[in-house]
Amino acid sequence: MFKHAAAALIALLPLGAHAQDLTRLGYGYLLTNDFIGDGQDRWRTGSIASSRVWGRDWNGARPAGFGDLIELRLGAEIIAPDNLENPDPADRPYAGALSVGLHSHFQNRGLDLSVGGDLVFVGPSTGLDGVHNALHSAVGGPDISDAARDGQIGNGIYPTVVVEAARSFGLGDSVLRPFVEGRAGAETMVRAGFDMRWGGLEQGALLVRDPVSGQQYRAIDGGAAGLGFVLGADVAHVADSVFLPDDRGYDLRNTRVRARAGVEWRNDTGGGVFYGLSYLGEEFEGQGEGQFVGSFRAHFRF
Repeated sequence: MFKHAAAALIALLPLGAHAQDLTRLGYGYLLTNDFIGDGQDRWRTGSIASSRVWGRDWNGARPAGFGDLIELRLGAEIIAPDNLENPDPADRPYAGALSVGLHSHFQNRGLDLSVGGDLVFVGPSTGLDGVHNALHSAVGGPDISDAARDGQIGNGIYPTVVVEAARSFGLGDSVLRPFVEGRAGAETMVRAGFDMRWGGLEQGALLVRDPVSGQQYRAIDGGAAGLGFVLGADVAHVADSVFLPDDRGYDLRNTRVRARAGVEWRNDTGGGVFYGLSYLGEEFEGQGEGQFVGSFRAHFRF
């Protein structure tokens, strides 16, 4: 199912630009897990986001035309209750989600815009509960109990629209980038926040936002080298979430907050390492506390 959807979306790539003009411009990914955050295995426990970008060319800035720069975005996420072996009935249910989507990045009236859509596949048919169990068996973690599996979110496909608008402002040796984002589909929300960067590593690069942590990762390398730092935060008004269905008695928190920090090192050949730490606030009544997740990317060229 997931492979067929990915193939269909790739086939649509030429719709925004002539097929013969499209070249691959970059690739990026970000791995997020609470094991490299607060060391727990719960709630937004693990995810990976990856991006492949095509366009006519890249001169360090987004093009003016919608569809001239296309990102194929793939993602996988595991959401879990606090206790996998003996889950509390009041805790959030287990869920596995795979996503595939197309997004266009462009400029308009001084704003950096990203507009696109994802197909989000949720449920046991994703096979992510088996992957999760296999990883735990390899590292000595707890098995996912039958109770957790039986209570997981059921199979479904959720078309999801994602729109983000941002603008950068230079402040001395830093760059402040406020943004607003809207999502409608698997989760429906409106979010506003900011990222502030030091070190200049964002110059000439295309940065894409990880939907779980809020951290940004590079999908096109800008060529800058050195050491960079980032701080950011955002707040969302959440209207609906397939992962916390109200027909199963979950009371969704309408306000959701995130805060993050990160450090990145880049060398002259385009290689580098990024690590970020993000705080994710409570998402449902009864969660009790937020959580910390870590995000990591390493890429080297020789």
